[in-house]
Amino acid sequence: MSVRRLAEASVQPASFAFNRANAAAAKQWIKKYPKGREQSAIIPLLMLAQEQEGWVTKAAIETISDMLGMPRIRGLEVATFYTQYQLNPVGTRAHIQVCGTTPCMLRGSEALMDVCRSKIHHDQFHTNDRGTLSWEEVECLGACVNAPMVMIFKDTFEDLTPERLAEIIDLYDAGKGASVTPGPQNGRTGSEPAAGLTTLKSEKAILKSTRDREAREAAKAAKAAPDAIIAAPVPTPAATPVAPSNASKPKTDAAETSPALKTPSPAKVASATEKAASVAAPRHSATNANKAAPEVEKVLKPRSGPLNKAEPASAFKSPETKLPAKAAKPSLEDKNRPAGIARPALVDDLKLISGVGPRTESILHSLGIFTFAQVASWKKAEREWVDSYLSFRGRIERDDWVKQAKALAKGGVAEYIRVFGKKPV
Repeated sequence: MSVRRLAEASVQPASFAFNRANAAAAKQWIKKYPKGREQSAIIPLLMLAQEQEGWVTKAAIETISDMLGMPRIRGLEVATFYTQYQLNPVGTRAHIQVCGTTPCMLRGSEALMDVCRSKIHHDQFHTNDRGTLSWEEVECLGACVNAPMVMIFKDTFEDLTPERLAEIIDLYDAGKGASVTPGPQNGRTGSEPAAGLTTLKSEKAILKSTRDREAREAAKAAKAAPDAIIAAPVPTPAATPVAPSNASKPKTDAAETSPALKTPSPAKVASATEKAASVAAPRHSATNANKAAPEVEKVLKPRSGPLNKAEPASAFKSPETKLPAKAAKPSLEDKNRPAGIARPALVDDLKLISGVGPRTESILHSLGIFTFAQVASWKKAEREWVDSYLSFRGRIERDDWVKQAKALAKGGVAEYIRVFGKKPV
């Protein structure tokens, strides 16, 4: 897989905001996901941003990530993973995606790429001189029967020749792309055979109404000219349906085949006789039904389900598994709660601490935690209270928030790099 990076800072806009229509659409997309899962809307929201701006900018990724309450690095991971997102400026009138997978390659996709090189730019992901057109090679676009093909925006253009693609490019460059009809460009409909239909040319084989009409016409012609030779085929009369045979039905006195049992039967018997001959079904036992016969398994044990083997006393259990599934949050009145302060005029960016995202920072602010110095002063009991309140299960200790906060409080990012050898995430 190729490495996908954001565009150079020189072409990145300073900010991003959805227009009125897309802002409303973004809210509708977010509502489609359950509470607590709103971050799943990152993919459609990035597509909205791309349709609005033409490509996905760094500002758009950060704005959408903040909107969904997720770390910006997660938004960057999504945008750089999926090739549907354009991370560099593309043509303002058309960005042409040429399929280069095997079926299209065998049908001449290289010639289509040569057209793009000559009419747009020699290299992919570069615009022409006026910035109106750009192109790239992509993997399968899903219309292999109509190869070769290209995609422009959300429309596909199939059965292309180099000459026809050159015409389409000229029309888009002139602002007349809406006049080009998507789909096959050689006149055929859909994916029908290029040489026309070769099978099912007549309805006669599949429509009974057609066969019946021909039979009536043949009978009418025979009656009008009995000596004439009628070329129309005479339909074979339908065979009389044969009733099912009872030859294989067993005739014994066994309870399984007795007509007096409680089963649908043509034999009519008195209710008392039927009740006397009927055998009640055995009482169902789920435990017995799940036991395997000893002669089959060589041991009496359940056919399915856990065997409830005793766990070795020395088995390791991680600290996380020893915690209750849903531990209650500690009280805000607890003595171990870190002391909060009034919001100062200058608030530190707590997101520079590894493990603190926008949502966590908002919670810390609600607790009165606004500066690195406050975090750096936390004692063990205070760290445990915050860890439990955030349901982090030891993450504060693992990420060593206190050490990070001390470095940031002492000398900012420069001191952080000196202590940890890297920039804060």
